[in-house]
Amino acid sequence: QVQLVESEGGLVQAGGSLRLSCTASGLTFSNYNMGWFRQGPGRDDEFVAAITWSGSRTYYADSVKGRFTISRDNAENTVYLQMSSLKPEDTAVYFCAAGLKTSDWYSYYRRRVAYDYWGQGTQVTVSS
Repeated sequence: QVQLVESEGGLVQAGGSLRLSCTASGLTFSNYNMGWFRQGPGRDDEFVAAITWSGSRTYYADSVKGRFTISRDNAENTVYLQMSSLKPEDTAVYFCAAGLKTSDWYSYYRRRVAYDYWGQGTQVTVSS
């Protein structure tokens, strides 16, 4: 079956950096666009970043633009989220997601509906 497994998150001080990874199995990774979402304490799901199946296009939430970088390695079936200049408000459970590369995905990539498979989530805590 399809599995998306995120790396362990962690506790980091404000201003620090952390890289998350998400490795997929049970699917043809290059057929899927990938995204990262997060859910902070008492908040709804929030789109963070997305990358197309080839890696040629990336998309970011305004709140993380310039601080986070999404990338992928199709040979390793892995998508990454490099997070820098972290802020306490980045504290959340981070989820990776895989969405089949259809034309519709480009209209909905900021929404959960664009994704078919989800990881279990990993906690990132940023201390002030």
